[in-house]
Amino acid sequence: MTTKKELRQIVKGRRALLTPEEERENSEKILSFLISLPEYEKADQILCYVDYNHEVHTRPILKKALADGKRAAVPRVTGKEMEFFYIEDETDLEPGYFGIPEPKEGLPAARETDASLFVMPGVAFDRAHHRIGYGGGFYDRYLERHPSLLSAAVAFECQIFDSVPFEAFDKRPQILITEAGISRLKEE
Repeated sequence: MTTKKELRQIVKGRRALLTPEEERENSEKILSFLISLPEYEKADQILCYVDYNHEVHTRPILKKALADGKRAAVPRVTGKEMEFFYIEDETDLEPGYFGIPEPKEGLPAARETDASLFVMPGVAFDRAHHRIGYGGGFYDRYLERHPSLLSAAVAFECQIFDSVPFEAFDKRPQILITEAGISRLKEE
């Protein structure tokens, strides 16, 4: 089986081949699927990463959530942990961990609610929703601390494989959305 490190390199190459137009169009399709979810409709807040380096564009997700009267929160990394903070718009962001946009200091910390939708990134996924992240474990640890959060991952179809290596502690998103559609985690 291909290693996590090898899959990260494969996906980096695949995403680099997407034209800016394909990235934008595929991201728009993913956004339309996301906002069609009943879970999005019911959500009072969206906890969502900020896209970086050819990831699915999430800034439109954050803008849409705010326009729909929901609260939007984005992560900041401190040491080995990640916490979410509410933002009002993109001016609340600044370069942070590895240059990834993060909320500025002084913004209010997000509070988990029963109607939170957690939108997470990943490098590679398989059809059973196993996820390979960037290797820091931030999202797995966050979901470990917040097990009741409803999680949805967004990815381009080129990031999906038949199978990916995984560990018992890896957290799988309940919903996986690509430009090809929506997949829900099957109970095992």
